[in-house]
Amino acid sequence: MPAGPQTLPFAVVPASLRDFREILALERLCFARDPWPWMDVMAALTFPETVRLKAVTTVEPRTNGAVAIGFVIGDRRRSRGLGWVASIGVHPGYQRRGVGAALLAACERALETPRVRLTLRPSNLAARRMYEAAGYVVIDRLPRYYNDGEDGVVMEKVVSDRQPAAAGD
Repeated sequence: MPAGPQTLPFAVVPASLRDFREILALERLCFARDPWPWMDVMAALTFPETVRLKAVTTVEPRTNGAVAIGFVIGDRRRSRGLGWVASIGVHPGYQRRGVGAALLAACERALETPRVRLTLRPSNLAARRMYEAAGYVVIDRLPRYYNDGEDGVVMEKVVSDRQPAAAGD
């Protein structure tokens, strides 16, 4: 995979069950310490209220076509006016080129909730800087949240003042 911050042609498009292998591979690559189990990835790609998007390169010389370089999974809780970014990852060879920020913004729009939350490791400083630049603020800390005992940091962004959809969503 290419390295460096050069301009990268990519698009954010819907993901589906057909993308299972690519997204599972990205999940395992991006989160080697505690990736989602394959069943969770499959569920995220099939549950009806889940937002699932992927970033694909529009040029990938080795495959002569598009290849997934990132993904985001969002969970709608509209009746509470809250959406969660459940998982977001970008292939290490494509990080720091705007792919994560584009996936995050697209997920926020697709969630259609006034507030969006996410959880990250305090040690993931690059992700935290990206989230802060996008308007997220720390609202909580979850002791020993991750499998290896590292805490989780909960961040939230107020996306809009729109009201939650009708109860039962």
